[in-house]
Amino acid sequence: MNESMPEQTLNDKVILVTGAARRIGAAIVTCLHEHGARLAIHYRGSRDAAEKLAADLNKVRENSATALQADLADTDKLPALIAAVLDWGGRLDGLVNNASSFYPTPLGSISEKQWDDLVGSNLKAPLFLSQAAIDPLRRSAGAIVNIVDIHAQRPLRNHAVYGSAKAGLAMLTRSLAKDLAPHIRVNGVSPGVILWPENGMSDVVQESILRQIPLQHAGKPRDIAACVLYLLRDASYVTGQIIAVDGGRSIA
Repeated sequence: MNESMPEQTLNDKVILVTGAARRIGAAIVTCLHEHGARLAIHYRGSRDAAEKLAADLNKVRENSATALQADLADTDKLPALIAAVLDWGGRLDGLVNNASSFYPTPLGSISEKQWDDLVGSNLKAPLFLSQAAIDPLRRSAGAIVNIVDIHAQRPLRNHAVYGSAKAGLAMLTRSLAKDLAPHIRVNGVSPGVILWPENGMSDVVQESILRQIPLQHAGKPRDIAACVLYLLRDASYVTGQIIAVDGGRSIA
């Protein structure tokens, strides 16, 4: 007997994406909005970009996006960020922990400030923001998606602190999935080469990296966004998983 699958939809569901004003975060927001969601666009310093993105989305659907500022390093203020989302949207169906600091920390020069920043943005903030979101996500049978990194498993030279923080986020994803089941699903997306670092990278280094990728090319932000969409909308029986979106680099 054939049983038709119920249609999965994000229509009118409210999703908070952190670090969402630019780059991969903005691509995630745009993709989820295209599929019916209402988006809370978190930013720390990129106010103009966040407000422009929200304004552009609101031209498509009225009151379907808002920009919210918060410093995720201030964990005491994270419940207020969740409260602001609820004040605007009336509910919370999804949380995408995307905000991240990324830069090299060569051994011998690592400072405690760098440790606090990298671990704070990549591990501490996702934990405390997820904790603040538990009640509204439980009411909506919602989901959390953490943006991890293939370098949580494959060490990147001179990035010991960043890699350790992302490895912690991978374990946090699995731990939250166990602790928050059965009401809240928690998964991760592990990007490979999607966007080159903003501070630049030589063509020689880029070509060397591309040779390590079975698909032989870098990905696009929309590749990450599509995986986030799947985990939020379609993956009703998936939790505790981390999906590598890396062109096969993690198996090379």
